[in-house]
Amino acid sequence: MDAMDKDRDIPAHGVRPLWTEEPARRRRLPDPVRTAAVRAVIIIAVTLVEVMVALLCTLAGSWSAFPVVLATVASTVVATWGVLDVWVTRQVWRQRYGVVSRPSSTAREMRRQRRRERAKEADPTVTSRPAAERGPARGAAA
Repeated sequence: MDAMDKDRDIPAHGVRPLWTEEPARRRRLPDPVRTAAVRAVIIIAVTLVEVMVALLCTLAGSWSAFPVVLATVASTVVATWGVLDVWVTRQVWRQRYGVVSRPSSTAREMRRQRRRERAKEADPTVTSRPAAERGPARGAAA
């Protein structure tokens, strides 16, 4: 009997899985937005490393301090551009794919019911008719 066989008599119902699947708290970012965000994070990380190198070169009095500081300034401009790229890409994605412009029929029906109720409260003799009974809309082609 090897080590694996001696535990076969333990019931399997007490075994817990290694992990449990949970629904994500937020939806995943769209691919273009996620790509821009990753690019921005990498640029910001490189910029922070350049800042540290520039600081250490300046404190050490090295001749390379000035060129590194210039590179850090340029990298800061590029990092700002990267963050703005994420923001603009996100807004463009929302405008193109994020909103369905058709109102749902249930929302329209609920609004009609509220209007009917308000009309009845204002004047109880007024009754609303369904659209099919009212005839064509004003300005509609005959």
